[in-house]
This record gives sequence, structure tokens and C-alpha cells, in this order.
Amino acid sequence: MAFDESLADRIRTGVGRKKNIEVKKMFGGLGFLLNGNMLVGVWKNLMIVRVGPDDYDDALLEPHVKEFDMTGKPMKGWIMVEPDGVRDEVQVKAWIQRAIKFVGKLPAKEE
Repeated sequence: MAFDESLADRIRTGVGRKKNIEVKKMFGGLGFLLNGNMLVGVWKNLMIVRVGPDDYDDALLEPHVKEFDMTGKPMKGWIMVEPDGVRDEVQVKAWIQRAIKFVGKLPAKEE
């Protein structure tokens, strides 16, 4: 299954003109990186969000959210949001902001 192009477009709109955002094809989907660090992405029809360890447990309590697990080994600090959790632009932007709150504090990665 290819990734959801519509969701990818909505994420593009959600990140807007934020500086230092790069888009890369990865893990069979699309990743949006901030200063070289993974921020959010699309895998199949799910939005991947890097919330970090401090917001992880709270994020998992949100509706339509599950652990980020593509390989059978969940990654703490990352979550997947099902389509019902990103139906509108407000929801998409809210998840992007939660990711920026964590990823924006990380040191930039060198290319």
C-alpha cells in the first residue's frame, strides 16, 4: 500500500513556511524533518508523530492514537494517529505543534 498522498498534502499545508523543514521519502512513506530530525510523517494512511518521551503516555491516551510500531518493536516517544484522528486541518496542525514542541529542542543534525 502506498502512503496517503492527501494526508501528506495536509501535513505540507500544516507545516506551512516553517524554516528548516525537509521532506524525504522513507520507510515506504514520507517523512517531514525539522533541522534534520524526524518531526512527523505518513505511513500508509497513518500520521506518525514524534512527541518525545515526556508527552508519549499522554499522547497514547488521545482517541485514535496507538504506539508507533512498524516492525513489532514499538518506538517510545513516537505515535501513530489513525485517519479518524486527523480528519481536519486543526487536528493535523495540533499534532504538528506537539511534535515541534519536542523536536524543536533537539540539536540540528549535520548532513
